[in-house]
Amino acid sequence: MKVLWLFAHPDQRSLSGALKDEGLRALDAQGHQHRVSDLYAMKWNPVVDAADYGHDPAGRLLIGAASERAYTDGHLAPEIRAEQDKLDWADTLIVQFPLWWYGMPAILKGWFDRVFVKGFAFGLTDPATGRPQRYGDGRLTGKRAMVITTAGARAATLGPRGVNGDLNDLLFPLQHGTLWYTGMSVVPPLLIPGADRTTPTAYATAASRLRERLRTLPTTEPLPFRHQNSSDYDDELLLHPDLARLPPPRTGPAVHYTAPPPPVHG
Repeated sequence: MKVLWLFAHPDQRSLSGALKDEGLRALDAQGHQHRVSDLYAMKWNPVVDAADYGHDPAGRLLIGAASERAYTDGHLAPEIRAEQDKLDWADTLIVQFPLWWYGMPAILKGWFDRVFVKGFAFGLTDPATGRPQRYGDGRLTGKRAMVITTAGARAATLGPRGVNGDLNDLLFPLQHGTLWYTGMSVVPPLLIPGADRTTPTAYATAASRLRERLRTLPTTEPLPFRHQNSSDYDDELLLHPDLARLPPPRTGPAVHYTAPPPPVHG
């Protein structure tokens, strides 16, 4: 594998930092290549700005059009181009972050906002059909992605009956709405729970689970998201109602899987 490890935690001495180092050592031992984008260490600017696109600040900033034009013309800010080059090089993306307020840290959201511009990550059409290439199709098709997240909560509370909600639902905007949207196959996430109460024994278990997930990453079955350009959706991109009623009956994000996703273990 050629792995881009996208990391967002402000403290290198944290559990997240230790697991990142553990993961990179495992990739080395397994003979894989890797590059790292450590956003806090890079002092990554998460804020979209007209300067990203060489845009005249006196005019209206239409993000989609401006970003696509800058990407096509080679006028994107150098730090954005550098991250896109890393992603082009990689066949696998690891996204690692602590789960803060039911989502990723703002600095990581800002990486996607600035790097996944129109023309690079989305906005393409199938020349044969004219249909948009997204949700399973697109420029990033063929790449794999995996989310690694630490949480202070216990694993059971991030399950189907947990008070915090099911982790696959919490990660749906990232896993489905960002990674799958751009064409990447997304394997089940790795949850490291109880981050604020880690013991040496718990850390050893987490490190072992991480090494195993990296070892099997190339062959792990991805989450069974539905392809937009399949017969599952009508011309208005609405899921055919009979598919939502398949056993077990599902609502919300779950209807956009062809089968229930595997449970998340901590």
